[in-house]
Amino acid sequence: MSTVLIVEDDMVNARVFSKILTKRGGLAVKHTENVEEVISIAQKKEADVILMDVSLSHSVYQGKPVDGIEITQILKSDPKTSEIPVILVTAHAMDGDRETFLTQSGADGYISKPVVDHQKFVDDIVAQIQPE
Repeated sequence: MSTVLIVEDDMVNARVFSKILTKRGGLAVKHTENVEEVISIAQKKEADVILMDVSLSHSVYQGKPVDGIEITQILKSDPKTSEIPVILVTAHAMDGDRETFLTQSGADGYISKPVVDHQKFVDDIVAQIQPE
């Protein structure tokens, strides 16, 4: 069974995403917004895909606040974690945001909130999971 790591600071969103992915997608789910934990899970290959909120209000790494773009940059710059697909999830869905965020972060995908089409949400995530 594939595992999705949800990096999200809003517990309501985290629960909704988790429920959609487990019920509709048959996926296992982990959740954290702790940056060290995200990196550790990625390095140990305990997640097949990472769902990364862009605006993380509580995340700190090495003493400074970081957002989902910066955490994705950290993951993508490490040879141990660069292969794990990262999908950005954000309410920032203005024209040009998708391209800007994908270019800045090196992420593999982008989903805007709110998630309305649950099946498309699951399909977009499953499409990023590499077969073993």
